[in-house]
Amino acid sequence: MKNTALTDKHIRLGAKMVPFAGYNMPVQYAGINAEHETVRKGVGVFDVSHMGEFILKGDKALDLIQRVTSNDASKLYDGKVQYSCLPNEDGGIVDDLLVYRIDEKTYMLVVNASNIEKDWNWISKFNTDGADMKDISDRTSLLAVQGPKAAEALQSLTDIDLGSMEYYTFKKGKFAGIDNVLLSATGYTGAGGFEIYVDNKDAEKVWDAVFKAGEAFGIKPIGLGARDTLRLEMGFCLYGNDIDDATSPLEAGLGWVTKFNKEFTNSAALQQQKQDGTKRKLVGFEMIDRGIPRHDYEIVDADGNIIGKVTSGTQSPSLQKAIGMGYVKNEFAKEGTEIFINIRDNKIKAKIVKPPFYK
Repeated sequence: MKNTALTDKHIRLGAKMVPFAGYNMPVQYAGINAEHETVRKGVGVFDVSHMGEFILKGDKALDLIQRVTSNDASKLYDGKVQYSCLPNEDGGIVDDLLVYRIDEKTYMLVVNASNIEKDWNWISKFNTDGADMKDISDRTSLLAVQGPKAAEALQSLTDIDLGSMEYYTFKKGKFAGIDNVLLSATGYTGAGGFEIYVDNKDAEKVWDAVFKAGEAFGIKPIGLGARDTLRLEMGFCLYGNDIDDATSPLEAGLGWVTKFNKEFTNSAALQQQKQDGTKRKLVGFEMIDRGIPRHDYEIVDADGNIIGKVTSGTQSPSLQKAIGMGYVKNEFAKEGTEIFINIRDNKIKAKIVKPPFYK
C-alpha cells in the first residue's frame, strides 16, 4: 500500500483511512454529509496526490496526444486544460484524463490513480516517433481546494489573481512561498475551486499554509467519500464505475470529447457507431420511492425485464433524495421515463432525469 506525502497528516487529523487504487487514502474525517456540505457552501481540501501525472515533451508530443486521445488537443493554447478520453481498440475507454498545454512542445496528462501503469503502457505503445515521456506521479502531490470560498481562502498565498481564472485553465507561479507551483481550475465537485500541483517535499508546507490562510473561511479537510457524492450530484463520470474498457465514449455521453476531424485510436469504428447509433445510453435517474441505488444493481421495466445496470448511486446530501447513473436500453433513456431499480428483490420506482442533479 502506497502512502501520499500527507498520509501522516490525515491520520493525525483522525481520518478514517481506506485502501484506494493501491494507496492508503482518507475516506472521511467528520463524516461524508458534513464534509459534502462544507464544499458546497464553504471550502474544503482534498488530498488527491494518488492521481497520475505524465509530462510529454518535444516536436512529436502533440502528435502522440492527438493519436491516443479522442478530443482535439490542437485547439489547446498555453495555460488551457482539456478533458479527454483514451479510447481502446475495442470501442471502450482505457481511461479519461486531463490534458494541460504548458507550451507548444510540453504537455501534462493527468490520469486516474488506478490506471497509471495501464495508461503509461498504452500511450508508450503508440509513441513510435520518440516523444519524450516522463512519469512524475510518484514525486507529485496534488491538493484540490474546492468550494465557493476557495478563491478568497487561497488568495493571500499567491500573486496569481485566482478570482479571474477561467474554468479549465491553469497558471504557474509562486504559491505559499514556493516557486513554480501549478494552479488549475478544473474541479470535480461542481462547487468551483483550484488544484495545486507541488513536489512531494513541499506538500506539508503547502497543506499547512492553505489551512492557515483558510481558517477564517472555515476550511476543512475532506475525504474521498464526499468527493464521490459531490461528483455524482454533478453527473460526472467515475472511471471504473460509469466508464471502463467496455463502455464507448458515445454511450457514456462523451460525444463532446470525441472529435472526428482527426484520426485517433479506433476513430473509424466510433464514427460508424455515431452514424448507426448506440444500443444503450448512460442516464441519470432519481428515486421516486424509498431506496438507495448501488453500483451493479439491475434496472428493470414495469414488467421486471432487465433493461440496464446502475453504475453509481447514493443518497444526495444536497438534495435529500437518492440519485444514480446507469446504462439503459435506448428506448428507456428519454427524460421523464419511469424505470425501476431492483433493490433486495424489490422493484423500486425511479425516473430518468438529465444531470446535473444539483443545479
